[in-house]
Amino acid sequence: MTGRGEDEGGPSIAIVGSGFSGLGLAIALKRAGFTALTVFERAGDLGGVWRENTYPGAACDAPSHLYSYSFEPKPDWSRRFAPQPEILDYLRRCAGKYGVTEHIRFGAEITGAVFDAEAGRWNIRTAGGEVHTADVLVSACGQLSDPSIPDIAGLDTFDGTVFHSARWDHAHDLAGRNVAVIGNGASAVQFVPRIAPKAAKLSVFQREPQWVGWKWDRRYPRARNRLNRRLPVLQRLSRLGVFLWFEALLNPMLISPRGRRILSAHVRALCRTTLWSVRDRALRERLTPGYELGCKRVLVSSDYYRTLNLPHVDVVTSAVAKVTSDGVVTADGETHPADTIILGTGFRSHDFVAPMRVEGLDGRDLNDAWRDGPRAYLGMAVAGFPNFFLMYGPNTNVGSGSVVHMLESQIAYIVQAARALRDPAVLYMDVREGVLTEFDERLQRRLDGTVWNAGGCDSWYLQEGRRNASNWPGSMLAYRRRTKALDRSDYRFVTRA
Repeated sequence: MTGRGEDEGGPSIAIVGSGFSGLGLAIALKRAGFTALTVFERAGDLGGVWRENTYPGAACDAPSHLYSYSFEPKPDWSRRFAPQPEILDYLRRCAGKYGVTEHIRFGAEITGAVFDAEAGRWNIRTAGGEVHTADVLVSACGQLSDPSIPDIAGLDTFDGTVFHSARWDHAHDLAGRNVAVIGNGASAVQFVPRIAPKAAKLSVFQREPQWVGWKWDRRYPRARNRLNRRLPVLQRLSRLGVFLWFEALLNPMLISPRGRRILSAHVRALCRTTLWSVRDRALRERLTPGYELGCKRVLVSSDYYRTLNLPHVDVVTSAVAKVTSDGVVTADGETHPADTIILGTGFRSHDFVAPMRVEGLDGRDLNDAWRDGPRAYLGMAVAGFPNFFLMYGPNTNVGSGSVVHMLESQIAYIVQAARALRDPAVLYMDVREGVLTEFDERLQRRLDGTVWNAGGCDSWYLQEGRRNASNWPGSMLAYRRRTKALDRSDYRFVTRA
């Protein structure tokens, strides 16, 4: 995949990752006439997070009509919140329909990329020792690709079975087991209700309570799906309605604490109503967050709290101190017997390009450039790393809404950059350091007063030192406006001699 000629459809482009972001970009590039593109996928199948997360009950927490590409609506979603197998099938069908599957190299894990300034190209290495070159490199690894394994003393001495929810051990039968679930986040609220009926004893170790709203899920009747096909405007209106609801939910998170409390009161009331499905008063108190609503993403479930009512299910709020050969010991000294430990501990959300090592101009390592925290202009471009773009990069997460909408904004922007690089006279484009610095400083100032930074919780949004490298401090619509047009003055264009 070399060259920049017209016959090859413009600059050669390497995309790392085949989830929603990588596939969406590949489809858009191909539709725009770029044919010299390769998607590198370390696994044997596409799908990213939706390939990896096969735990019981896995589903999206945003309604299906918004959690899908705008250019490829699916009129026959089975449910309002689509389950994992259906989402994965949707991605496979999109890749096949738009001819992207033929551009994917499966089993090709990218471990390193070095920019050659004289040639204006990236030299890309795979774990198997192969070297590829590309004019443009796009990291579509995402923030939720590699599981976070907690550093718990004694975990390696446990005699039972241990696995992360993102690496679910389907061969391990949970029937009659004493199961310990460490974590109570977005994945746990989905799989705990599914595994509880099988387990003899289920202990959920909660580090911090969550705001959980009712999941207004339902199966779509066939008549509705037929109407979607005959009248596509109905599905577009449904998508618009969900989008506006999320925008209305998001905006209160960005203003003063008093304003947040007033404007989010209705959502807080809904969450408290959901909590009343827990019958035990003392347990309700332990499940009630002491931080502001929205500090962490609000979870949705219609059966998690009900599951906690079961007599063999226990919620443990004392911190996990260590693991022994046959159980979990908490900070209060109590031992909780277990023969199975499931880690619902999330992902390494700040390892945006893991496991790649990326070297830009003058051999500068991206990890060194990010020593004080990941930062990228519009979440996509890093100074000193020409022709390199990130998807779902720093500060492009939304606290409420669908990341797919954000990804489509990035896709349109990167396609514009690829068009700019079609000019044979252009060697490379590099975002200006001053542009990146000003953008990041303004962004961090805006984040300071938001609920994510000042809401009183300990979330994966924040790094050590309380820097927020995850969230976009505005609405999805505001991000769409900022990324609508590529401003060439933001970049330094280096031409061929």
